[in-house]
Amino acid sequence: MKGTKIHHRLLSAISALLLTLTIGSVTVSAEESKPSSESSGTLQRYYFDDNLVNTGLDTGYSQKDIITKDDPHFGWELGKFNLTGYTRVTDEDSAQPVFLKNVNDKLTLWFKLDQNIDKLDGDENKKISDDSNGYDEYFGVREDDFGRGTLIVRHSDYQNKNQKPVIYNDYLTSKVTKGSDTKVELLEEGDYEVALDYEIETTSKVMLISKKNYTNYRIFFRFSVRNGNCMVYPFDIKTKEELTNTSITPNGFYLDLAKSRYLDINIKKEVLKEGAEGLTEDVRFNAPAKEGNKYKSEGIYTISVKNKYTEQQTEKKIYVGDNNLLKAYMTTGLSIREIQNKVRNGAEINDDGTIVTVSEKTLSPASNKPEEVSEIKTKAASTARAEGPSNVEVISKSKAQAETSEHDTTNFIIFGTSCFILIAAISVSLIVITKSRKQTEKAESEK
Repeated sequence: MKGTKIHHRLLSAISALLLTLTIGSVTVSAEESKPSSESSGTLQRYYFDDNLVNTGLDTGYSQKDIITKDDPHFGWELGKFNLTGYTRVTDEDSAQPVFLKNVNDKLTLWFKLDQNIDKLDGDENKKISDDSNGYDEYFGVREDDFGRGTLIVRHSDYQNKNQKPVIYNDYLTSKVTKGSDTKVELLEEGDYEVALDYEIETTSKVMLISKKNYTNYRIFFRFSVRNGNCMVYPFDIKTKEELTNTSITPNGFYLDLAKSRYLDINIKKEVLKEGAEGLTEDVRFNAPAKEGNKYKSEGIYTISVKNKYTEQQTEKKIYVGDNNLLKAYMTTGLSIREIQNKVRNGAEINDDGTIVTVSEKTLSPASNKPEEVSEIKTKAASTARAEGPSNVEVISKSKAQAETSEHDTTNFIIFGTSCFILIAAISVSLIVITKSRKQTEKAESEK
């Protein structure tokens, strides 16, 4: 009975331990599945200063008068432009902040309208007017029906070439709802200029006679977008495959910037030159580079890339040619003189530029090559055939005896292990039975 109880207690303890381990693992999995603060982080939003000015009336929104206390626009804002989707902003306190983006980032410009355009600043006598003869002198936008506010966005590329402005006429009526952010445009790398031109109609009454006054206003700002990476991608001219750092190609390569147009790139070319002390490395040029440049002549090219906005730098080395000495120079990092000394001492240079020394080429006696083993076996078989059937039989018997001896040794080990386990089990059982019997006799004597 006691043995049975002990057995049950042991099983219960093991089950409890297994249950504890299982619950612990489930708890860890649940913690790991929770979203991190980084992945569920809040959306970054940058608000632009409106730089609002009074542009007079029908001046092509070119005039720049300060908003004074007598101005109908004094003391209130129409709304705010803001930008999202960037990774970092630099020069944020300047007139032209720079937004850095990474792969999959989508920068988006938004406008949040804070006013009822039919009742500006809560005044029924103030509203956004329909500017039927509006034009913009700065962007070169010809006279047109601007409607109730016109948004103009102009992009300049990496060559500082102005693209055709994107114009949204009647923007405040058709695009914007008060109190909500309205998306304007997805943005790529380059420089941007944004203007919102609108006209305000103010109604005043003098001796029961209504008088309407019109004033033009302009919100204007600039910003830049740059890729935050610091990478250039060299590709094999012939195979079109990307070349990684320390790659070797006999075909030459060209550069791809992956649309990162504002990186500073330099390329240094080194070749072997015969001098008084033999072959030495010599710099042939170290100059700026640009996308699409091709490099075909033999040499080691060091490509240096710098992103001036993040101050990060990247360097890649590519060898063009088929000279093993230059391959080793690029791959190993050793000087030409060091490599030459190794070659003089018997080292060999592989096609990939790695160096095999004499000690590495020497094989230990135990590591015979397969060809050598095969040759030994062939010689043994030939000798056996030459000496006749009796020798072949002796070799076969020796092999059989060796296999039998190995088999007997294995069986002996298994048998010995089994005996040890059996003896240990019997000893434990005898100890338990003796202890149990003594406890029983003691209990009966006490009675």
